Amino acid sequence: MDNLTEKFVKRENIYKGKVLDVVKDTVLLPNGKESAREFCIHVGAVCVLPLLDDGTVIMERQYRYAHGRVFFEIPAGKLNSPDEDRLEAAKRELKEETGAVAGKYTFLGGYDSTPAICNEKIDIYLAEDIKFEDRKLDEDEFLDVERVPLETLFQMVMNGEIRDGKTQVAILKTYELKKFTQK
Repeated sequence: MDNLTEKFVKRENIYKGKVLDVVKDTVLLPNGKESAREFCIHVGAVCVLPLLDDGTVIMERQYRYAHGRVFFEIPAGKLNSPDEDRLEAAKRELKEETGAVAGKYTFLGGYDSTPAICNEKIDIYLAEDIKFEDRKLDEDEFLDVERVPLETLFQMVMNGEIRDGKTQVAILKTYELKKFTQK
């Protein structure tokens, strides 16, 4: 296989925001020519699939401005800093958004959300052995929480009813994991 790596030459900062930065890098292509790469730099995020003992999952409905509609997704949030412990961030987001506190977490892998235009990396966790406390939403966070059977969520993913990528991956991985551990 030929070398596909592009080598960094220089960076121009285009925009610095609260959630992401936009940069324009000049890169050296494998053929020796230069090209530009514009992309977003993101601190990273976590998401959690909270699976209750009865086989239901705590899901959220949240309006996403960029798409102009409500999404059906699992609890998630960005890291407070690039070096924040990802499991601790997952625990924080789960409690803040749903009031759930899990006794067991399983790392389900990473998810690169939009690799062509953003370097966001999302770590996915399965949360089990759940108890509830008060939730503490951020002041700019508005969402509804509901419980849905994992089997129903699997069918919703397969039918195209759940469009959020991180939620699809978490549901499919958990469904497959539980299918084999329950045999």
